[in-house]
Amino acid sequence: MAATMTNEIFKFSCTLQGHEMDVRAVTAAYYPDSSIITASRDRTARIWIPTGSGYEEQHCMRGHENFIAAVCVLPPSDKYPKGLIATGGNDHKINVYQPDSPVPEYTLTGHANTVCALAAGKFGTLLSGSWDTTAKVWLNQRNVMTLKGHDAAVWAVALMPGQGLMLTGSADKTIKMWRAGKSERTFVGHSDCVRALAILSELEFLSAANDNTIRRWTTSGDCTQQLQAHTSFVYSIALLPNGSDFVTSGEDRTVRVWRQGDCSQTITLPAQSVWCVAALPNGDIVAGSSDGVARVFSTNPERIASAEAQDLYNQQVAAFSMPAKAQAFGGIKMEDLPGKEDLSKPGKKEGQTKLVRVGDTVEAYSWSVADSNWNKIGDVVGTEGDDTQPSSSKVMYEGTEYDYVFNVDLEEGKPALKLPYNISEDPWLTAQRFIHSNDLSQQFLEEIANFIIKNTKGVTLGGAAPPSGGDPFTGGSRYIPGSEPPPGVPRAGGDPTTPRSGTDPFTGAGRYVPTYGASSQPNQIPSAAPQTKQPNPYFPKLTFVTFDTANAQAILAKLKDFNSALDESGQLDEVAFGQLEQLLLNAGNSASPTAEQLGTLWRALQWPMDKVFPAIDILRLVIRHPAINQHFCNQTDGNQFLSRLLLLASESSTPASRMLAMRTLSNAFSQPHGAELLAANRDTVITSALQCQGVANKNLHVAMTTVLLNFAVVLQSGSDIEARSHCLSAASTILDNESDPEALFRLLVAIGTLMSVDDNALAIGKSLDILPVVRKHCAVKEPAKVGECAQKVAALLL
Repeated sequence: MAATMTNEIFKFSCTLQGHEMDVRAVTAAYYPDSSIITASRDRTARIWIPTGSGYEEQHCMRGHENFIAAVCVLPPSDKYPKGLIATGGNDHKINVYQPDSPVPEYTLTGHANTVCALAAGKFGTLLSGSWDTTAKVWLNQRNVMTLKGHDAAVWAVALMPGQGLMLTGSADKTIKMWRAGKSERTFVGHSDCVRALAILSELEFLSAANDNTIRRWTTSGDCTQQLQAHTSFVYSIALLPNGSDFVTSGEDRTVRVWRQGDCSQTITLPAQSVWCVAALPNGDIVAGSSDGVARVFSTNPERIASAEAQDLYNQQVAAFSMPAKAQAFGGIKMEDLPGKEDLSKPGKKEGQTKLVRVGDTVEAYSWSVADSNWNKIGDVVGTEGDDTQPSSSKVMYEGTEYDYVFNVDLEEGKPALKLPYNISEDPWLTAQRFIHSNDLSQQFLEEIANFIIKNTKGVTLGGAAPPSGGDPFTGGSRYIPGSEPPPGVPRAGGDPTTPRSGTDPFTGAGRYVPTYGASSQPNQIPSAAPQTKQPNPYFPKLTFVTFDTANAQAILAKLKDFNSALDESGQLDEVAFGQLEQLLLNAGNSASPTAEQLGTLWRALQWPMDKVFPAIDILRLVIRHPAINQHFCNQTDGNQFLSRLLLLASESSTPASRMLAMRTLSNAFSQPHGAELLAANRDTVITSALQCQGVANKNLHVAMTTVLLNFAVVLQSGSDIEARSHCLSAASTILDNESDPEALFRLLVAIGTLMSVDDNALAIGKSLDILPVVRKHCAVKEPAKVGECAQKVAALLL
């Protein structure tokens, strides 16, 4: 297979044309099938669906106030079965769209500058990187963590599989690995801005940078390989479907294909900057560039363009004009160049560039190993010694002629800095290089670029229209006096409450009768520290909360009543009914159930929605028995059992059945098999609980909040920070809208329990900004446990 892959050559397939400015980000979409998403400086993102001859635009997504710099897709979920599309923009926002909608489903705010990198994980997790030097973790539309530690823009983000690790690459030339919001390791090696990351496995990843290189790293911190990848900045990297080979794109106009560690193909585009490249599930690749076009390349003969279309594409590449002072050439002299006959000599490696003199022009060629041929990639303009450029208009600076050399005054009392510029250059790239050379702050980028545009009246040669905002390719980490500090976190003092001793506030009936009243003024937390600190009676909660009480005779009477109303095919006969009766009466003892009893219960659980709730009530009681819990929740049968239970808890069910199904889920935690099944399906179960919020049934609200509380008990052990973030986010979402006192209390205990685990969990709680919501309940006097528990949660958050 590896040898076959090595021989595959990408050829031009088609163009995606519709954007008005640079295509800055591309990705494959989950929906529609085989579609592509592009995002642009023109403030739009577009979905392209395959047709017989290529792709056509399905619709255009709008909503950003300035250019879009990043795009990613979130995988399908119960709520969004088609997945979601996230875009990050220069307006500091992340817009999230449903794939079939042109307007955002919701918008995430919190970054203080351009959002330039996005990566999606499990359970709706989204990781974003920004020019504000931070990365943020989002879950269920909430910012659950902010990763601070870089000194410049965070240009790349990635989520490692299976370890709870996150990676960020920055303009400060480093990569950081994070766990639970803390930086565990810093990878140092690149000599310029880190622009892209790609995950190879749980132990390895790739990075690409403005130093023209790609590096291969292990999570232990070792750089195991360095590739001189491009002749200029490397902007993007993407794994091919085989998971080991990859493609890169950069400022040297190329996409390069890397197989088994070597560059096997160089694809030159008719545009200066190839901002992004993505691999598609079918094996094709798509690249977005500075001319506002995305181009697809394929190895599949059925998707490769016709010979005429390929010839036209090659002509466009060959006709492209390149400035001689571009970084790839470094300035050339006409008299030093060989003639076209020099192209008879084979190249030494894939992608090697050669310049030849053809009359009064200079042509650039690139060596293709696959074709064993030099392919023309453009004409070089503005060579040194070219008399077509009047020397009288040039300004000499440090031995080189420029169209302009500006004096730039950035700091009062300090000498002006020299800014050389040629009209063939991109003013934004020139501004960025000027910042990098003089160790200036990124905050000057837009100001400098606009200064160039204004003082040259926007004159450029062979370039695209100037963008509406700049990109911090590299970032100075210099301190800027007078700049605002990052938002502070309130510091916690001593315990501001006077804990009282007491019994476990959870009883079999789910009700707690306090023996003391609450103190404190409305919406305030007492500030006086106690003389003696008593144990916290509320959290962390160490044992599961279950619903144990029942009126067995009433359950059996209702079961009998409903049974008689069924048609004969669904009715239980006297023997079967007796089996359920015996199962229910033995629920509280150690008597082992029979296979017949459990089979009859499962049969009753298939009754119609309006008649099934007595059977669910029996299940709710017996699921606490170890043998019954194992029977329903084991690895073989657990998914079928859980699917039925979640259906009974869904919107298609009755309020009574939903409430009892939620109580059953709560009780299932009481034995190891049930706890393991629910933990493995946490995302689905919590989504089901969240869907109960709009139902006006206090008992259902108490049941759903108990499910969250029991998840908090489970998550006290282990190190799954993503799971804790998920539960905290769900609990805080419900807390903001809940009014039932018992449900409120259980939410507060769940939140307190999760945040008591360690400092990382507490940091997540603080980042959710739930303190104002918690404070609303600090003065509740009846029941007193709500006010007192709220005070203790608030004390953690201060």
